[in-house]
Order: sequence, then C-alpha cells, then structure tokens
Amino acid sequence: MKLSTKIETFVAHFGEMGSRWGFNRTVGQMYALLMVYSRPLNADEIAEMLSISRSNVSMGLKELQSWRLLKLTHYPGDRKEYYSTLDDIIEVARIVLEERHKREVAPTLTMLRDEIMREPASDEGKYAQDRMIEIYELIDSVSKMVDELVALSTSDLGKMMKMGSTVAGVFAFKDKVLGRGRKEGTAALTDELE
Repeated sequence: MKLSTKIETFVAHFGEMGSRWGFNRTVGQMYALLMVYSRPLNADEIAEMLSISRSNVSMGLKELQSWRLLKLTHYPGDRKEYYSTLDDIIEVARIVLEERHKREVAPTLTMLRDEIMREPASDEGKYAQDRMIEIYELIDSVSKMVDELVALSTSDLGKMMKMGSTVAGVFAFKDKVLGRGRKEGTAALTDELE
C-alpha cells in the first residue's frame, strides 16, 4: 500500500521527533501512521506501509501498548488484531506526560532523595549535596504540578492548556506594570510563592 505524500511526510518527521519524545524512530513512525490513518490497521499492514519487518512492528506495538496509547479492535471473522490511536489528542498528551514522568522523573527523584539522605564525606560532597537538594526541590515541585495535571479530566486539561498563554500574559503584564524584567519578575514570583 502506497501512502500519500502528506502521510509520508508526517510519519517521517514524527519518527525523527519520536526519539526526542521518548520513543525510538520506528515506534514514532508507527504511532504517527496510526494517528493519521483513516481506519485501524493490523500489524501486516503497518509493516507493509512503513517497509519494516513484522517483528519490529510487533515490538513497537507492545511498546505503544505499554504506554497505553493504542486501541485494539477485532472484527468478526478476522483473527487479526487492528490498532488505532486514542481519539482525543489531549488524552494522548496527558498519558505521554504521565508515562514519561513515571519512567524518567520518578527514578531521578528517587536517586536524588537517596543521595541527599547520605551524609557527605567532604566539603566537595557537601557542595554537591546542596546542589542536589536544589535540583530535587525543583524537580519535586514540577513533579507535583504534573501529578495535578494528569489528575485533571481531559476536558479540564484542555481548558487549562488553552488558558496557558493567558496566564503567562498576566504575569508578563504584572512585571511590565511593576517595571521588572523577566528574570526579576520570575525571582520575585518565586519569593512570593515561598
């Protein structure tokens, strides 16, 4: 099956970007194909359309299922499994955020927590520990914010995302009124929150 130029371009780009978003290139291409294709596809169709081996497709589908990003469909009289993406793109973003947090941020917080709990053996170790505490506090704050985001309903998350630039604009306006630059305003806001 020949893909349209539009789909080929999207799939190729998504494959390249996939590695930056937590997937390998092939998994990124598979997800992109499923996202923009008009109907669910089986593994053989995916392999043929992307010119990749059936075993690569199987491994990629398992990866996408472990991320909870696929819907599985069975058709009467057909033993094959057909795959498609979730319909709501905001739900996809919410799940990717949650999964990346679980796979990347949580282990980092655990490592930092363990290292912070160990007593430093030297002044150099004390300096490193103080920096790790700063890093931990920042990542922990972001982590709590992510937890709150992923707990929102998809509808509320979508509304909040649309408000994002409005909220940033309010802070920029406040800084302008108070005559602060961006960094000064950020520092003042951090002080206000503490």
